[in-house]
Formats: sequence, structure tokens, C-alpha cells
Amino acid sequence: MTETALRELICILAKSMFDRGLTGGSTGNISARTEDGGLLVSPTGTSFGRLDPARLSRFDSAGILIDGDPPTKEMPLHAAFYDTRSTAGAVVHLHSCHAVALSLMPDVDAESFLPPLTPYAIMKLGKVPLLPFFRPGDPAIGDAVRGLAGKRSAVMLANHGPVVAGKDVEAACNAIEELEDTARLAMMTQGLRARQLTPAQITDLVTHFNVEWEE
Repeated sequence: MTETALRELICILAKSMFDRGLTGGSTGNISARTEDGGLLVSPTGTSFGRLDPARLSRFDSAGILIDGDPPTKEMPLHAAFYDTRSTAGAVVHLHSCHAVALSLMPDVDAESFLPPLTPYAIMKLGKVPLLPFFRPGDPAIGDAVRGLAGKRSAVMLANHGPVVAGKDVEAACNAIEELEDTARLAMMTQGLRARQLTPAQITDLVTHFNVEWEE
């Protein structure tokens, strides 16, 4: 994909998520690898609904900003995924409502934030840890992601929002939408004794689709 096409795609996908209420105002950030090993990143203080392809922050392969507006303050978070996951071609961070709501619940499993309700969340996301609350933009968020040693493609930031790395920007966006959909199902079925996937069914999915699941 040319850089021009990638710039356009980032903005199209971001606007789609904004238009459907997956992140509002000037929240959320998105980045993607360029063919030369650099990065395109949404600028700080911008809305997913109004990103300008020409003004995306452009980093070279050494991580130096060479063009565009100043980047999101969450660059340490994005950099941590790229540095620890060789397969990461894009990173998306949203403030999606149901995922944040689920992170507020007192009985959430910090090792596996999403309950096993559907096969698709397991297939697209693997096991999603719930990280503690950090101030937005705090470099410690990046340190927490690095502490996972590249074993997880997605994390949930408590009281803040989900972050997903994917092989490319479309895959990352599809996966983070699956995360939000699963969190919505979890909130809808709170206290209703929802029938979850069994351990045997989870093992079958993990094995068949080569999912990152075990520690």
C-alpha cells in the first residue's frame, strides 16, 4: 500500500469508528507502519471524525518526527507495542463506552478482562489483560505494556479504554471493535447467568486458530 493510500485508509477507518460512537470528541489515537518502517500517527487533540490525511504525524524508521502535526501524547503506548511485537503493523486506542464500563466492575478478571462469550473475541484478540489506571500520556503505560513481553496483542487500560495492535490498520480496527462488542455483551448480561464458552471449547479455538492464550 502506498503512503497516500495508507493515510486515506487511516482517516476513513477512524471516521467510521467516530461516526458509530466508538470514541468521541478528541479522544482515541491510531498509528500504522509505513513501507519504509516509519509511522503515521493521529495528531494530538484531533477528532477521529475529522482527521486530515495530509496532517498526520509522520515518523521515520528511527522514530524521529519528520512531518505533520505533533503526535498523540500516547506515543509511549504505541511505541511499546511496536517495540515488543514484531507482527504489529498498526495500533488503535479508543475510549469506547462498554469496554470502559466493564473495566469499572469490581469482579473483572485482571488476567483475562473479557469473559469468553463468543469465539470471535478469542480468535481476534487472544487473552486481554486489564492494566491498572495510569494518567493519560504517562510513560508508565508503555512500561506496563513492555512488561507483557509482546505476549498480548490487546490490553484494557482501567477507567480509560482499550488498546489493540494488529498486523495492519484494518485488522487492528476490526479487533478493537470486537473487543467493544464483547464488552457490550458482558455488560448486557451482567447478573443474568450468561452461558459462556466451556474450557474445552476455548482450548479448541486456541489450538485451531493458534491464539496467543497461555502465559
